[in-house]
Amino acid sequence: MHPRRSYGRWRLLLAPPRSGAENMARDTALQARAAETSETVFSVYSWTRPTLSFGRHQPASGLYDVDRIQAAGLDVVRRPTGGRAILHNHEVTYSVTAPLADAAPLRETYSRINRVLLDGLARLGVVAGLAAPSERAAAPSIRPCFDTPAEGELVADGGKLVGSAQWRDGGALLQHGSILVEDDQSSLPFLAAGTVNGPFDAITQPATLAALLGRAPDAAEVASAMFDAVRSLEDAEATELDEDEIRAEALQRVPRFLDEEWTWRR
Repeated sequence: MHPRRSYGRWRLLLAPPRSGAENMARDTALQARAAETSETVFSVYSWTRPTLSFGRHQPASGLYDVDRIQAAGLDVVRRPTGGRAILHNHEVTYSVTAPLADAAPLRETYSRINRVLLDGLARLGVVAGLAAPSERAAAPSIRPCFDTPAEGELVADGGKLVGSAQWRDGGALLQHGSILVEDDQSSLPFLAAGTVNGPFDAITQPATLAALLGRAPDAAEVASAMFDAVRSLEDAEATELDEDEIRAEALQRVPRFLDEEWTWRR
């Protein structure tokens, strides 16, 4: 690999389960923190309730049935990053926030974070790789995130295992994504407005940690593997970050992600 640009000191955060709005608020607070402190934070977290998340630019209003979503007992949130719909339930979410003082190219930062993810997955016992280049990137449509992998996303055993998206703002990047533990993404077609036929036909079955390992690791085990990867590849002296250090700032950002005008803006 080419020499890496410095991301400064790395911190490691295993956050307790939070609501969708709180998780997104914490990620954006950490992004702002990265610009101020020049620290990179690798977070692993889960969700208190099953939550449907939309990508920043994904069309959702009128395309998803609110009554069906509520009947399924799901919360809804819109992510600050791009990409398509994800059901956060049987999965583990990671995020990386880092300063952009060195103006690292998007492809370089994806590659660098993927290197950590691949190493962490290997420590769990999962052999994964990068999805092959496609003719063009997928548009922000109603189709689920785990339907097909984009170039550079992580796949295993022929299916997409990790879906990721990155957003840059205020001198820092936020990249976060889902690592599937079990496959409940196939339930997403039934949340679409109108008929469930058509845009969701022939969804490709994703890969899952449970299928690959024969068991379902929890967030703490995934975090331990990923943090070991960070210490091995990036910063041998990376230390833990307590959520309390960012909690107050994150709570100030929660109202934005509870705002239905933001959630259903497209």
